[in-house]
Amino acid sequence: MLIGMAKTGVHGAGMLAVPVLANIFGGQISSGILLPILVMADVLGVWYYHRHASWHHLKLLFPWSALGVVLGTVVGSYIDDAIFKVIMAIIIVVSVIVMIWLERGHKEAVPQNKGFGITSGILGGFTSMVGNLAGTVMAVYLLSMRLPKNAFIGTTAWFFMATNWFKVPFHVFVWHTVTLNTLLLDLITLPMIILGAYLGVFIIKKLSEKTYRWFIIIMTLVAATFMLF
Repeated sequence: MLIGMAKTGVHGAGMLAVPVLANIFGGQISSGILLPILVMADVLGVWYYHRHASWHHLKLLFPWSALGVVLGTVVGSYIDDAIFKVIMAIIIVVSVIVMIWLERGHKEAVPQNKGFGITSGILGGFTSMVGNLAGTVMAVYLLSMRLPKNAFIGTTAWFFMATNWFKVPFHVFVWHTVTLNTLLLDLITLPMIILGAYLGVFIIKKLSEKTYRWFIIIMTLVAATFMLF
């Protein structure tokens, strides 16, 4: 449900699902279990917001995101599960710090040149592969580009659908974290993904975005602390 909400605009909700799965299944395995859920949810996000994407920014991000995925695959192949979970927790904590920094009115300090886009693409692909945690990386980049709300959501939806589909072969053939059993488990979650997607659309329309962002920030910090200790 949290992933469905995240894909239709409630950015940050998906970060709450990551530590829950990591503590149940383990760091690397949980990333493979979560990937098909993300793939299914991405379709809903793109279906609802596809007309609003900024292809100018996507064309810059896509190739560098692919490089980030490859780097994440290599790094993830040489670390054990305990270190994997610590890396995921650190990514979450750093992301939340950046979210708070932006929330307190520092968007003007974020660079807007091509190099920043390339770096964001690499970091987006890397953090997406290592722990499905690229949401805040993309939020920082796209918010700094001053995209309108719908363009922000639509661009994010297309970016993650392309990136997550690109990750599938690496999870199947390199990490072996996506199997028939995990796919069957993921299919069970489809009704809740759909429910979450509808809730996300409702929340974006009705709830104060600032109030909800602070709620997500606080809950995400709690989740990251739980993962570390």
